[in-house]
Amino acid sequence: MSEPTQGITEQDIADFLANTPGFFERHAELLATIQLTHPQGHRAVSLQERQAEMLRARIKGLELKIMEMIRHGQENVGIADRLHLWTVALMRTAAAADVPRVLTRELRHQFLIPQAGLRLWGVAAQHAEAEFAQAVSADVKSFAASLTQPYCGINSGFEAARWLGEAEGGGTATSLALIPLTRELERDGAREPQSFGLLVLGSPDPTRYTAEMGTEFLARIGDIASAALARLLDA
Repeated sequence: MSEPTQGITEQDIADFLANTPGFFERHAELLATIQLTHPQGHRAVSLQERQAEMLRARIKGLELKIMEMIRHGQENVGIADRLHLWTVALMRTAAAADVPRVLTRELRHQFLIPQAGLRLWGVAAQHAEAEFAQAVSADVKSFAASLTQPYCGINSGFEAARWLGEAEGGGTATSLALIPLTRELERDGAREPQSFGLLVLGSPDPTRYTAEMGTEFLARIGDIASAALARLLDA
């Protein structure tokens, strides 16, 4: 047996094979003699069999990714359908005073939300005695005005949590989503957002609404709710 050439490393050999694609075409007999260790055991397999195993594993991984994409797509379609039904219910509500009740009822029904409530300020005089128009503190108004996106997290004693009753089946809200309600007002030729309410969603499950969750969908709910509720406000 000839001694290995001094100074040649495994990396040199790997680089040579990578840069010489025709090597195994000229030495095809080598492929049949190369033996590798099977990843699931200690038996030796041919290079072709090892490549086939790698290809099957890659195909399996792609199949799992495709199935995950299909599942996410189906979930998104389901969410879009429920959002559509909720929006239609709001549009079909003729009496302005009924909108808050329909809004929260259909949110709970369509999205299986245990608890939902809201408060509005600056409402027209004929709605001043309604439950949704009951007084809130200056802190709540300031907090709602400060939100640039919905807040999600643990209920740490928020005043808004008191707008919720017990969830169906019992239990008080331990996690909350607080969604600001806004409208645009024109001032000095520019349109500025003005906060006029807060929509609160609650759950006895502390993991239902967390600080890490995305809020894009909740923001969309806030936009639709704001548009539907704006007709209750004092012009």
